[in-house]
Amino acid sequence: MGDNILDAIDDTIHAKARLGIMSLLTVHGECDFVFLRKELELTEGNLGSHIRVLEEADYIQVTKLFEGKKPKTSCTATKLGIERFRDYIDGLEKIIRMAQSAANLNK
Repeated sequence: MGDNILDAIDDTIHAKARLGIMSLLTVHGECDFVFLRKELELTEGNLGSHIRVLEEADYIQVTKLFEGKKPKTSCTATKLGIERFRDYIDGLEKIIRMAQSAANLNK
C-alpha cells in the first residue's frame, strides 16, 4: 500500500455487490449462485455481471456443474482474492481509525 490512504480501496471489490460477494465467500468458503442472489437480493443478471468482474480479476473461481439436469454455479475466493479482500478491510480499518481519532480530537 502506498502513502495515499485511498490506495487500499480496491475498486474491483469496492462496489457494494462485489463487497457482498467477497464477504460471503470469505465467511462461507463456497457459495452457490442461488445463495448469493438471495443473500444479496440481486437479479440474476446483476449478480452474473459482478461475478464476471471478480472472476476476470482472478479474485474468485467459478465452477459450473449439473446436478441431475439442473445447472449449478458455485463460487470460491481464490488465494489472490482473499489477500486483496484482507488488504481492502485493513485499508478501511485504517481510514476508520483516522476518522475516529479526528472525531475524538474535535469533541
